[in-house]
Amino acid sequence: MRAIDIRDLLESPGSSCTVHLDEPVAGLRTELVDVPEDAPIEGDLLLESVIDGIYVRGSLEGRFQMRCARCLKPFERAFDVEMTELVAREPGPEDDYALAEDLTLDPEPMVRDAVGLEMPFAPLCRPDCRGLCEICGGDRNLGECPGHARTDPRWAALDALMDGLDPADDDD
Repeated sequence: MRAIDIRDLLESPGSSCTVHLDEPVAGLRTELVDVPEDAPIEGDLLLESVIDGIYVRGSLEGRFQMRCARCLKPFERAFDVEMTELVAREPGPEDDYALAEDLTLDPEPMVRDAVGLEMPFAPLCRPDCRGLCEICGGDRNLGECPGHARTDPRWAALDALMDGLDPADDDD
């Protein structure tokens, strides 16, 4: 993303300006969620000059390309993220963002953090997704799994013992 020149804002406390973003952010992805580089993140950011620095707020829009955490099918969803950050004039060790030496502001770290926090950890294609069968791999949503008897392997020794008993021997 391009850096924003904020010298005029710093010289005039109380002033503000709006900046329109319409750029992709490279490498913004997790294992199941991706913000495609061919789809820009778009939004308007209001930059306000305050005593401590520049207060940045706005709304960002774009789309996520995701794979369902249960059935692994690809799907897309739009996102709309509200963002508010303070960029300190003289950042301390606890400040997340700082102005560049040439008095420009790079919005990419803020955008990356705001959108990254909105990425779902385990996205679902739909709330009632039944997922894949852990035994045969069939898609339960499509009825590809015939159903399996599920036995906890820790009970295998007891099952073998019970299979060896004849119910007719229980006449005692």
